[in-house]
Amino acid sequence: MTMYFNVSDLDSPLGTLLLVTDEQTALRALDFAGHESHLHRTLSEQYGQYELADVSAPREAAEALARYFDGDLQALDQLAVVTRGTEFQERVWRALRRIPAGATTSYGKLAKSLGLDEPCAAIDVGAANAANPVAVVVPCHRVVASDGHLKGYAWGLHRKRWLLDHEKAIPAQLPVQQVMTLPGF
Repeated sequence: MTMYFNVSDLDSPLGTLLLVTDEQTALRALDFAGHESHLHRTLSEQYGQYELADVSAPREAAEALARYFDGDLQALDQLAVVTRGTEFQERVWRALRRIPAGATTSYGKLAKSLGLDEPCAAIDVGAANAANPVAVVVPCHRVVASDGHLKGYAWGLHRKRWLLDHEKAIPAQLPVQQVMTLPGF
């Protein structure tokens, strides 16, 4: 089966965003220019054969992203996202969307919030984060190591740091290892 998606690009403080949407304008992927191979690998893994048509970004997504980067940190919360991961990945990605802007959690705490206590659960959550197809909107950047250090981000740790600074999840005067954690996670 061949899937047809629309791809558009938008400028952001982090570089050009590549948005992939479906006919209903739901986000299927959001990546960064320069990471096209990651985008195509993700789409191929999730959908098999696909074709992309160049179009303008859907107004709702473009406006929400602009508001987010201008400081309205809840602007992305209502954007429709459709993904096709494994059952576990989908659970993790839904949990990520429940972490509010300005908060972080650790891989281990996120695993425990999903009812996972096995020794490799934090690693499994990290792998699901790495497979996240919708950067920024599915906020895997809000997950940090248990010691507060920034670990792994498919789009570069400089972007993860920028996003967390933008959301005021890392006070500028504190070193990264003193990142606050989300209560209840």
